[in-house]
Amino acid sequence: MIVSFSTLVSAQSAIYRWTDASGEVHFTQGLDSVPQAYRPRAVLIGHDRPSGPTSIPNVDPVRRSAQVSFTPGQPIMVTARINDAGSARLMLDTGAARTVINPSVLSRLGVSYANVARAALKGVTGDPELVDAVTLDSIEIDGARHGPLLVISHDTGFGPQRGDGLLGRDYLDNFTITIDNNAGLLTLTPKESR
Repeated sequence: MIVSFSTLVSAQSAIYRWTDASGEVHFTQGLDSVPQAYRPRAVLIGHDRPSGPTSIPNVDPVRRSAQVSFTPGQPIMVTARINDAGSARLMLDTGAARTVINPSVLSRLGVSYANVARAALKGVTGDPELVDAVTLDSIEIDGARHGPLLVISHDTGFGPQRGDGLLGRDYLDNFTITIDNNAGLLTLTPKESR
């Protein structure tokens, strides 16, 4: 099964799976991002039944700012706490639509593959590669927390010096990002809830 991912639109929305008229499976964040015609059959990830109009969970994430030091001229690396279980070292990538984390790290942290979806991931080469998409309860960086979040389980091949994966816009779009290169300081400030 090939899966496409839509742009995330809400900081406090759950992840939904829906199938269009051609049979293509989509994952979106927030019931409001599912086309109206498909909403009655949209399924909240982690639940077995269609979503219905009242099934959007009441999510109350921790809304804190975070500051991370980095070395100017080097990739910005962050320590991301995954599902409150442990940490992964991720490279900040404002050009990546999705967060990508090495499968061995996710397994070590006890991330469930029970409801895994297969997805086609297109990188800079343009060649699609089949990968797993898994749901994380949360990603937290120095107190700046967001979740649930559908991430890609894939080895980026960067090697240990470049960390365990990429922190993409699916997480970053929930924050105002300030990069002070002179001070070597990254600040993540939560955006107002929409």
